[in-house]
Order: sequence, then structure tokens, then C-alpha cells
Amino acid sequence: MSNSSIRKRFAALAVSLGLILTVPFSTLATAQERDSFRIAWSIYVGWMPWGYGEAEGIVRKWADKYDIEIEVVQINDYIESINLYTAGSFDGVTATNMDALTIPAAGGVDTTALVVGDFSDGNDGVVLKGTDSLEDIEGKRVHLVELSVSHYLLARALESVGMTERDIRVVNTSDADIVAAFNSRDVEAVVTWNPQLGELRRMNDANVVFDSSQIPGEIMDLLVVNTEVLEANPAFGKALAGAWYEIMSIMQGDDEAGREARSAMGDAAGTDLEGYEAQLASTTMFYDPAEAVAFVESGSPQETMESVRQFAFEHGLLGERAPNPDFVGIQFADGSILGSESNVKFRFNVDYMRMARDGEL
Repeated sequence: MSNSSIRKRFAALAVSLGLILTVPFSTLATAQERDSFRIAWSIYVGWMPWGYGEAEGIVRKWADKYDIEIEVVQINDYIESINLYTAGSFDGVTATNMDALTIPAAGGVDTTALVVGDFSDGNDGVVLKGTDSLEDIEGKRVHLVELSVSHYLLARALESVGMTERDIRVVNTSDADIVAAFNSRDVEAVVTWNPQLGELRRMNDANVVFDSSQIPGEIMDLLVVNTEVLEANPAFGKALAGAWYEIMSIMQGDDEAGREARSAMGDAAGTDLEGYEAQLASTTMFYDPAEAVAFVESGSPQETMESVRQFAFEHGLLGERAPNPDFVGIQFADGSILGSESNVKFRFNVDYMRMARDGEL
């Protein structure tokens, strides 16, 4: 599997809308009570637990508890997994907060962040060749996956030193080609994520001048689900939350079970225990549901989504019909809404994480 398949985060709204129009109505996720569900996931450090939970029967155990079935399906292409969810082929999908907003929510699919699993805390970075000063990026061609979270990170980095994208030139580059590009003589600046960022860090002439630890909480990794499906089937949400936090309790341990779980996740991600733990080290995982609830109930998501929606609108990621950043409404745990109150399509829900925290699952 190429790295370009696993964490592309540029918007694919037009593709998503096209899929919705071509999928028969009978295949779309519908808001009715039922007993069978599907979620899609793709390879990334914070989402490997879903594959592990499927392989070890943990998801099945929790689904059985609520007399339902949940199929957990790995999709090799990250954006395709979100497109399939948006088209109704899946009831949930692993996605970043930015992509959940710009693809399904902007495409009209009411979407709820059911599990806030982690945020990038150094997994994404801006790398310059031959200098350790971010200011030296001015005037350079910056290679990255355009309209991805790398692009968002670049915008935030430039903002931190009083620059904008007008001060640089973005060069769209596949994440699979980033390391090779940086090795060429004429490339002086790239933005990427792990594991490519880890490879670049080991190069003598590479300097990480800005990374996601400087914007903590802004690149969130989520499990999102169709809001109407969730409301009609609360057992679906309970089973997913129960399974997730059982996996978390296993993988965080320093005992043999924890090491075996992390090793299995590393193997599935194309690395090993050491490599996977290195990626976890630059990820703030919410192993305890209380931590996730506290994070979502803080003001952090509101501040983050304000920044994200402004970036999305400025780069055309909310669709051609969006006259301003308020086009898509975003609802937070306290009930407050950012943007259109009549078009709320992205929601942060702590109900099921709170149940896990309080032992009510």
C-alpha cells in the first residue's frame, strides 16, 4: 500500500456529491431502526485500534451485547472511505475534523463526531532544508498535498510569523513523493505527516520549523457517524463507544497485552512496535473517556472549527453554493452553533463518551 492511499486529506466534495447522485436510494444510510451497520476506517496511527478491535472480536462482542451487527471495513484510500460514507455505503467512517466538515457535512450529510480519539501533537510538520528559521520560507516553493491538513498546517504556520500564502508558492505533491522530492536539489520546503515526517527528521539537512504540537487540538482524528442513523439507533453508538474504550484500556497498558496490541497495530500499519510507539508519542490519545469528554466540552473545538471553517471557505472547500463560512452549521457539546442554525450538518456529541466515562454502557 502506498502512503498516498492512507492519509490524503484534500477535499473531494465534488466526487462525494457525484457518488450520492449515482448510488441507488435503497443503498443509502437511512434513518430507520435496524440491527446491521457498517463503519469504514483507513490506516493511520489513531485509527489502527478499529482494525485491532475487529480482528480481536472486541467490536463483535459489544455489538452482540446490544443485539446488533457492526461490520468494520478497512478502505485502502482515505478520501475514498469518506466518499463512500458520504454516499451512504457506510454508517460511519474515520476522518479528521476538517475532512468531516468539508466532505460529508458540506455535501449535506448530517454527521456526528461520536468518538474524538486523539489529536495530532507533532505528527504533522513544516520542514525546511538548510535553515531552522520558519521565516526563511518566504518566497519558496512549498511541496505538500494541496487542500489537505498539511495545507491547513502551512496556513497556520505562516500566520504565526505574519505571512500568508501569497508569500510562498504551493506545489501539489503526493504524500508518497514528498521524501523523494525533498531529496532533490531544487526542493527546499515541504509539509507532511508521519511516517514521512519521521524519515525527514533523520536527514542531516532537514529542519522541522513548525509542527502540529504548536497548534494542539486543531487536527483531530474522529469516528464520525450519520446523525440520523445514530438518533434512530442509539445501540449503534453505545456499542461503538464501548468497543473503542475497551481497546483503549488494552493498548495503553505497559503489560504484555498492551505491547501485543500495539505491536499488532504497528504490523497492520506497515511498521513495528517501535515505529508505532514513535507515532503514538507525537499523538495525544484520549485513552480515558473522561479526557475526551473534557476536551470536547472545553472551548478548544469551537476555536479550532472557527479557524478550520475560515480556511475551508477561503479555499473553496465548502462548495460553490457557500456564500460565506457560515454556510454549514457546526454544533458543539454545549448546544452552541457556529454558522447556520438552519443548516447544521456537523455535530460534536459527548453523550456516548460520557456513558463510557460513567460506566453506563
